Amino acid sequence: MDDTNQPREHADPASATAPSVAAAVARFPGVVAERPSPPGEAVVSVDAAHWAEVARWLHDEAGFEFLSDLCGVDWPHRRPRFEVVCTVTDLRTPARIRVVVAVDGEPPAVPSVTGIWPGANWFEREAYDMFGIIFEGHPDLTRILMPDEWEGHPLRKDYSVGKVPVEYKHLSPGH
Repeated sequence: MDDTNQPREHADPASATAPSVAAAVARFPGVVAERPSPPGEAVVSVDAAHWAEVARWLHDEAGFEFLSDLCGVDWPHRRPRFEVVCTVTDLRTPARIRVVVAVDGEPPAVPSVTGIWPGANWFEREAYDMFGIIFEGHPDLTRILMPDEWEGHPLRKDYSVGKVPVEYKHLSPGH
């Protein structure tokens, strides 16, 4: 009997992720497992100084070959003010880890992970465009959403709203 259409049994995502998180915490200084975590996902904080090394390990040794998201966050009353949040998945298991990297400096800067996960390219460009976070070593760190001549980074909490009128492309009638 052919069972190719049968659903595959998967381990609990939390139990699949736990060994990788424990190994990362033990191996790298500045990696902290955070609680609470969303169901099926571990959340770890990583020092910016160790981000590239941890990312390489997650991809090459721990098997987290798929980067599904990377974004910036602005916390204007915290120090460091910015975070880069990256979600990676081990496609062989349901294991998923959300990595939070605190980013300091003016401008805020963190190593690019495009050499590890090529899919990070446009995510990093968007975080640069919207928040002004510099991704050191990025192959083409240019604006992706805003016009090249745009001043500032519109998702920063201190960005002055209403300063410049934004012209939107007109939709065809009925859309």
